[in-house]
Amino acid sequence: MTKLSTRLSQFRSSSPLSFRLLAYILLFSSLFTLAASAIQIYSDFRRDVSLVDERMSVIETSYSSSLSRSLWALDQKLLQVQMEGILSLPDIVHLRLKIFPDSEVIMGNIPRQTSTKTRTFPLNYRGDEVYELGTLTITASLEDIFRDLRRKIIVILTVQFFKTFFISVLIILIFQHFVARHLSTMASYARRFSLQNLEEPLSLDRPDTPANRRDELSQVTEAFNQMRERLNDDVRQQKDDASEIQKLSMAIEQSPSSVLICDRHWHIEFANHKFFQLTGFNSEEIKGKHPGMLTSDSFSQRENQQLWQNIRLQVQRVGVWQGEINSARRSGERFWEQVIVTPIKDSKGSPTHFLILGEDISIRKRYEQQLLRQANYDVLTGLPNRMLALDRLKLALAQARREETLVGVMFLDLDNFKHINDTMGHEAGDNLLIEASRRISSCLRGTSTVARLGGDEFLVILPGLKDPLSTEQVAERILQTFTPPFQLGPQEVFVSTSIGIAIYPTDSDNSSSLLQNADAAMYQAKRQGKSAFVRYAPKMKDVSHERLQIESRLRRALELDEFELHFQPIVETDSGRLIGAEALIRWNNPSMGMVMPDKFIPLAEETGLIIPIGEWVIGEACAAAWEWKQATSLSLSIAVNVSPRQFRDPGFVDIVKQALDTHSLSPDCLELEITEHLILDNTIETADILQQLDAMGVRLSVDDFGTGYSALSYLKSYPFDTLKIDKSFIRDIMIEEGDAALVKAIINMAHSLSLEVIAEGVEESDQSLFLKEHHCDYSQGYFYNRPVSNADFLEWIRVNHLEQH
Repeated sequence: MTKLSTRLSQFRSSSPLSFRLLAYILLFSSLFTLAASAIQIYSDFRRDVSLVDERMSVIETSYSSSLSRSLWALDQKLLQVQMEGILSLPDIVHLRLKIFPDSEVIMGNIPRQTSTKTRTFPLNYRGDEVYELGTLTITASLEDIFRDLRRKIIVILTVQFFKTFFISVLIILIFQHFVARHLSTMASYARRFSLQNLEEPLSLDRPDTPANRRDELSQVTEAFNQMRERLNDDVRQQKDDASEIQKLSMAIEQSPSSVLICDRHWHIEFANHKFFQLTGFNSEEIKGKHPGMLTSDSFSQRENQQLWQNIRLQVQRVGVWQGEINSARRSGERFWEQVIVTPIKDSKGSPTHFLILGEDISIRKRYEQQLLRQANYDVLTGLPNRMLALDRLKLALAQARREETLVGVMFLDLDNFKHINDTMGHEAGDNLLIEASRRISSCLRGTSTVARLGGDEFLVILPGLKDPLSTEQVAERILQTFTPPFQLGPQEVFVSTSIGIAIYPTDSDNSSSLLQNADAAMYQAKRQGKSAFVRYAPKMKDVSHERLQIESRLRRALELDEFELHFQPIVETDSGRLIGAEALIRWNNPSMGMVMPDKFIPLAEETGLIIPIGEWVIGEACAAAWEWKQATSLSLSIAVNVSPRQFRDPGFVDIVKQALDTHSLSPDCLELEITEHLILDNTIETADILQQLDAMGVRLSVDDFGTGYSALSYLKSYPFDTLKIDKSFIRDIMIEEGDAALVKAIINMAHSLSLEVIAEGVEESDQSLFLKEHHCDYSQGYFYNRPVSNADFLEWIRVNHLEQH
């Protein structure tokens, strides 16, 4: 018994599921067996009792008439024999014959503590009448039935118990073989399952049959292996993600730009090595601080607080902020930084962090300031150049309108300067210009402006005048300062100046007309003998009639097909390879002959005729580029100048697109040259048009760079591809160190902004070699070819460049 208990304990601990299954099978089988056995035993018991009832019924049927006759005949012997016969029947143990009126006969004994069953029936004799003779009571014993019932119970329960037990054991063995051992295998596999053995699949020790492949164990095994494969894929993906994150982390850490990551409250969480190197701070000093509050200067903190408030608002509205910030290092030193701020968003699009990228642009800012000064001031004399002078003139006119004062404009030209420049050399001419600018400046008060327009031409702006005679007084002083000789080295020379004067608002109410009128007055002073000044008078505008004639003819020139395009090649500086051409418009009028653009383009711009003319130019230029490709198989670009008024026309972008589509020309073959003046017009419309053109694939170029306000801060904001250096800088690069230095600076600056550079006005081989030495990308000028008609340009390509390609 102890051994059996021990084995059961072992079986229970080693196979708890099988043990519970066995227990449940035994329990429910026993319950079922008990119920079935009880039903069966009860059924048998009822059947045996029914047999006793039937036997008593048979006795009543069979013996009642014979007993009645024996009793009627008073045949006592026969009556006894009949009763003994009844008593000998199975289960009948007692008879009681009651004879009316008061006799009875009793045979047999009723056993004690035994269940019995009794039946009484009357004994009647039927003659002429029915005579009641008595009653017979039969008592049957159920002891044998109950004995047999107990035996059946023992037998049935014993048999059912062993049957249930053995069937249960058999089921357990089958379960152990087909299920439990495989579950143990799965458990063992799960216990040793880890990331190190993901390649090992789960397999069960059983035949690979179709039935086995469809059962639950196979499904569980397949689920295990699918889970293992998914986990394996997840581990591989995790390794790839970790590698990618590591790569991105190293890229951020080793980035040449400083990187800050702030939380949603703009508190610094991360900074890369470049930031610490750039600012001198360490991690502990900046962690949790606002990026605008790193300086200890309270004044700077207030400025930074306002700046970063604006940055935060723009990032919320637009999604990005970029600009230049004057930041401070840990030492307090200030430096310029180009900063881009963008949000880092989660999967729902909500910002969780902010990314701040910074780049030290201090050196570039110094170059920009230098270039800006060179672009706004004359390099030789230090005076404002034409663009700055025009800007100041516009400001003076605006102030005069508000204050109802006068503005004097004086146009000065040195007399016989070309003769001195030719006889004494450029150095002497430069010294003369420097001294002349000094003498002119000495005659002016603080609010006045003297500017060098170019060559030996100067412009004087006198704002806030009360009396027109004040300009004449200033002119007198200037003429007097030119009376003493100029000392040019060992030689003294006498140089005078001719001055033309125009007054706002008497002579004109706009800057352009004032300059024209002052220029006309200056030429009148020269015609009167030089060394004099002349006030503008309307009679000096005889040229106005000519202007009207030109305007009238210009309005019909397009209709009469008088315009034609000439093309000047653009070549690669290093190799001399032809890459394209610039389209230059010419007006071939029967009366005036060949009219150059500088005589009619300003008029077309002013009258609005530049819009249809410009549309014609773009269409003809695209047609020419397509013709070149068909004739030579060369994919050459075509550059077209765009005037400000043409650019601002609402249909300009559609005109460009239609021209490209009409002539099946790739957009990158068309380059539109935009003036610096247009770049300064920093409006939403300008930016939108440039972005649309860039999206189309059209190349954009900054034309005549350096002749005006060089908008360096906008070069990186607008999608320009090319920067064209004005020919005025190229002309003297071999003799003027300033021009050479400026050209080199422009090339380096453009390349740093990922812009290509074209030099205009290359006329000598030395200039080409200089540009090649300093890595100018492309060149254009008479050194390569003059502007020629389309037919001549095609012939020039065939002769000079087809073999190169």
